[in-house]
Amino acid sequence: MYGVCGCCGALRPRYKRLVDNIFPEDPEDGLVKTNMEKLTFYALSAPEKLDRIGAYLSERLIRDVGRHRYGYVCIAMEALDQLLMACHCQSINLFVESFLKMVAKLLESEKPNLQILGTNSFVKFANIEEDTPSYHRSYDFFVSRFSEMCHCSHDDLEIKTKIRMSGIKGLQGVVRKTVNDELQANIWDPQHMDKIVPSLLFNLQHVEEAESRSPSPLQAPEKEKENPAELAERCLRELLGRAAFGNIKNAIKPVLIHLDNHSLWEPKVFAIRCFKIIMYSIQQLLSHLDANSRSAATVRAGIVEVLSEAAVIAATGSVGPTVLEMFNTLLRQLRLSIDYALTGSYDGAISLGTKIIKEHEERMFQEAVIKTIGSFASTLPTYQRSEVILFIMSKVPLPSLHHPMETGRTGENRNRLTQIMLLKSLLQVSTGFQCNNMMSALPSNFLDRLLSTALMEDAEIRLFVLEILISFLDRHGNRHKFSTISTLSDISVLKLKVDKCSRQDTVFMKKHSQQLYRHIYLTCKEETNIQKHYEALYSLLALISIELANEEVVVDLIRLVLAVQDVAQVNEENLPVYNRCALYALGAAYLNLISQLTTVPAFCQHIHEVIETRKKEAPYMLPEDVFVERPRLSQNLDGVVIEFLFRQSKISEVLGGSGYNSDRLCLPYIPQLTDEDRLSKRKSIGETISLQVEVESRNSPEKEERVPAEEITYETLKKAIVDSVAVEEQERERRRQVVEKFQKAPFEEIAAHCGARASLLQSKLNQIFEITIRPPPSPSGTITAAYGQPQNHSIPVYEMKFPDLCVY
Repeated sequence: MYGVCGCCGALRPRYKRLVDNIFPEDPEDGLVKTNMEKLTFYALSAPEKLDRIGAYLSERLIRDVGRHRYGYVCIAMEALDQLLMACHCQSINLFVESFLKMVAKLLESEKPNLQILGTNSFVKFANIEEDTPSYHRSYDFFVSRFSEMCHCSHDDLEIKTKIRMSGIKGLQGVVRKTVNDELQANIWDPQHMDKIVPSLLFNLQHVEEAESRSPSPLQAPEKEKENPAELAERCLRELLGRAAFGNIKNAIKPVLIHLDNHSLWEPKVFAIRCFKIIMYSIQQLLSHLDANSRSAATVRAGIVEVLSEAAVIAATGSVGPTVLEMFNTLLRQLRLSIDYALTGSYDGAISLGTKIIKEHEERMFQEAVIKTIGSFASTLPTYQRSEVILFIMSKVPLPSLHHPMETGRTGENRNRLTQIMLLKSLLQVSTGFQCNNMMSALPSNFLDRLLSTALMEDAEIRLFVLEILISFLDRHGNRHKFSTISTLSDISVLKLKVDKCSRQDTVFMKKHSQQLYRHIYLTCKEETNIQKHYEALYSLLALISIELANEEVVVDLIRLVLAVQDVAQVNEENLPVYNRCALYALGAAYLNLISQLTTVPAFCQHIHEVIETRKKEAPYMLPEDVFVERPRLSQNLDGVVIEFLFRQSKISEVLGGSGYNSDRLCLPYIPQLTDEDRLSKRKSIGETISLQVEVESRNSPEKEERVPAEEITYETLKKAIVDSVAVEEQERERRRQVVEKFQKAPFEEIAAHCGARASLLQSKLNQIFEITIRPPPSPSGTITAAYGQPQNHSIPVYEMKFPDLCVY
């Protein structure tokens, strides 16, 4: 019966007749639009027939594909597209199954045109928002097929480009169709991401290689139109943009694997391009860096430089709460690199199978890490950068009770390299740091550790500390104006930006000024200083004068510089000739600057006179002759006449007349007493112990009663040290005798001795109790005791009677 109905067209079902009518006799005529309208109206009027319509169209399309009647295939797909766009009823799911079956058939074909046709239909379908969910639909085939099309290697370049673009569009359609529907297959599963992401990266990489061949200008416009790079990049951005926090890992991991498998870290150009697209994937890249901690230095450097480039375009605070974890990862890699460079292998011991590490490659990696730390820090807000600064400073190894230093040659080298690398990182983070409140920028716990580092013997470490302090203090961009030490007759040419010292900065200087002055003074006395150290010291003094100066600070800075001049003149430290001339020149340059900043004419005149005298008779005491490539020095500095020196009495006189504290100016500067030096590697006692003469306030009520302080001389210090040693020896001997007595004496003797001491103690206690607890004398007067001696008659307090006025 069904066979007979199939032979007779009039007896066939209506939906089949409507479907047959949309196909013309000649496929070149295209779809019969009037009949297509009838079919669409019928599908809307009888939606229960929609699945049958789809099944019949699928049957015809499969038959036409097998018979190579591609014109009818195109007509069938056009009809399917129109029905999809028009129908959104609840029974559309079954129709979609037929549609996807036909699309899959086209994608399986070897004909490029059919593949492109099927892809275009699928993309149209992907853009349709369905009213009803689907519980059983699968897109595994489409992910695999579209990924395969992205890797097309057809001989014809035009066809290859079209197929690859169709594959990218298809993957984009799959993502759009599945990403927002929880009932669909999870597109973020590794089995799908491992196909989608590498396919997109392959097209990005392939086109980049094609662009490097420099096509001719006439071919360039066509290539731009047909170039799948932009489409792949747009699809990758859309994919990552739709990823949730829990899915981003599955999307980024294939990127890292692709870069590893194709050795794309070392040229780093393509890797940078990828991670500029994935700019919020920093945490995953950090984990990948940890996973490759034993890879070659060039590979690790490539990963770190990609991080650096990605950080530049990252939004402020994009790292989020894991900011310290990110810096911790980089610092851990820095320390590992130092260990690798010292040991020469990844395992700490060289064996036959161990890969030998090249020191210059590790150094390149370390510089890349430091650059990346600076790049990340530049994107952070001020409060987060402050946390990072404290975090890095806490990692700097310093000798203390809680952080013992490693001993031995290798340990000392590791400590030194770690200190240098971390201080370099700290310098990168502090560069450009802007904070109006110095109490927040330089908190006590940070400043103490930083200045402790300044006491190290290593000249390079001291220079880094000075540079870091300068970076923090330079809040108005004046630093570069002091890069050259000179005695300008008019500092207005520098165009300095000077603001009044704020209240917070005044509090900061009251708390930390003596600490800063002391470290500047000790740094000036180092014999390993070079020109860069003195330039940094000059910049530091100048910036303190501009950023944090009030009247008291100016007076203290002048006292400090005059004390530095005394160091060069007296030369108790046996400094080389260059260092002594540099200290003279440093003092001249700074006093010339501060005299013009204070604008006291008499002060400026005195400084100018001394500088002019030096220019004529002692140019080796001025920066213009000292801080040059070939300094002109004097071999005999012991006979420096007073005319060449800045005199404290004269400066005190001229500034005292202008309202400055002349009494304080008359006092020579002596460093503050502290225990900080014992943490540094000082050799002599004179470097380890510093003294401070405390000046009592005029308002002290005990001023007249105090005995004048004894003059402290070398003999006094020697005697004090010898006496203290003798006292310690006596105490040690006494304790030894007591221990020996209790170990060897008989028990009766020890018991008698302890009993006598207990009786003596009890009698003393009775006397004390008698004095403190004895009741007051009675108001009734005295009575005569036995033997005719008067005796105070005392009564208990609770029995005494007081007048009414005393009752509360």
